[in-house]
Amino acid sequence: MKWKNKPKNKNIRNQLSISIIVVVTGAVLLIFILNSTLLGYIYMYSKQRAMVNAFNTLNAASSDGVLYTDDYYYTFEALTSKEALSTIVISADGTVCLASQNDYNMIKSQMYMILFGDGEDNPFIDYDGEDYSISRLTDNRNEQEYMILWGTLDDGNLIMMRTTIASMTESAKVTNRFLLFVGALGIVVSIFVARALSRFLTKPLKELTDISERMIKLDFNAKYIPRDPGNEIDKLGIHMNELSESLEEAIGELKQANTELQHDIEIRDKNEEMRKEFLSNVSHELKTPIAVIQGYAEGLAEGVIEDKESQQYYCEVIVDEAKRMNTMVKQLLNLNQIEYGRDNVNMEHFTLKNLISGVVAANEILATQSEVSIILEEFEDVSVWADEFFTEQVLTNYITNGIHYAKYDKQVRIKVVDQGKDVRICVFNTGDPIPEESIQRIWEKFYKVDKARTRTYGGSGIGLSVVKAVMDSFHKDCGVTNYKNGVEFWFELDK
Repeated sequence: MKWKNKPKNKNIRNQLSISIIVVVTGAVLLIFILNSTLLGYIYMYSKQRAMVNAFNTLNAASSDGVLYTDDYYYTFEALTSKEALSTIVISADGTVCLASQNDYNMIKSQMYMILFGDGEDNPFIDYDGEDYSISRLTDNRNEQEYMILWGTLDDGNLIMMRTTIASMTESAKVTNRFLLFVGALGIVVSIFVARALSRFLTKPLKELTDISERMIKLDFNAKYIPRDPGNEIDKLGIHMNELSESLEEAIGELKQANTELQHDIEIRDKNEEMRKEFLSNVSHELKTPIAVIQGYAEGLAEGVIEDKESQQYYCEVIVDEAKRMNTMVKQLLNLNQIEYGRDNVNMEHFTLKNLISGVVAANEILATQSEVSIILEEFEDVSVWADEFFTEQVLTNYITNGIHYAKYDKQVRIKVVDQGKDVRICVFNTGDPIPEESIQRIWEKFYKVDKARTRTYGGSGIGLSVVKAVMDSFHKDCGVTNYKNGVEFWFELDK
């Protein structure tokens, strides 16, 4: 069944390439958006946590009394430099107890501003806890925005930590620019990778598509060659190969069955025609001798003929016609058995010389009565493969035909020609050539070239049909050749 409205041709390779490119582009855009919107918050949250952890560490050191020792100063420097924190610890009387940088006046002033400011530069409070607060402050002197943690240590001293927010914002911008560049490069690379990958992945599918199109046209020669038998596509290809073989075998069987069925139908039709023709010809051929026998028998029964000579003649006619009918019926039975395969040929190896000599001897009396001379040309004896009985019957039909139709020199010549793989036996009789229009029909049942003459010697028109049927059963050729002075019939046998 063919689809009336076929879907438009959508190349799966292009679809797969576009899908990969869309996924990569979408991923890059999503990362860029998330980075643009969330990175600052995450970065600030991370800095807040770093400040809180640093406060807790320094507060614990103040509780232990080691915060202001020289040994701890290296730990203090590592802690503040790691997180980029400017840190100062001041006592209640304003003395700087600990600072992360030599110039601590700015951070000290910022602490005083936070604690004792007039409110104009009050910071934005992000977190206000029991021991510390976290806020954001813009310094009007340098236009810098800071994140600041201030609080009280367990020893009563004030502490303040700060880090610039501008550095965080700048880091986010740099990261976004880098992501934009890498994303664009990734999209370009993904285009080439997607094309190559889709071509690699869809190549076996393209092969399977081509094979399926050839299968639609009943061409099963193309086979899929699997690359990795464990792969699902290769498994599909293997299954298509098996399907192709099964379909080819099934279609072959169907064609064979169809051919046999067609042959059987032809044979049935042919047999029916042959049956009708047989009945028509037999009834026509038997009608004349039956009528003759009936007429002469009625004449004898009614005493029409009184002298013994005439009675003898009537009896001879009746006997001749009965013999002719008997011969014709036997020939028809033999022909029927050969044509329908009921009389299987018995292929055997025998020599020709004895067979031909025997047939010639058997026909000498008939030849003498017809004043015909039979001439057997010398030949080297040769063995052939055939059914000896049917071969003798073929040769007999040719010789008797030649005797009946011989004219002028009244000769029948027999010769054997060795042709290498087979042997040709030829029977020539002097006389009139067969009309060209009758050459092909002489092998038909009941066909007679010269009906009057055939009737004279009692022929039935079946002899050559028997010859053709026998030679067909041998799967060998037979034929006839016209010459100016006569006709030559021949047949061939395997050596």
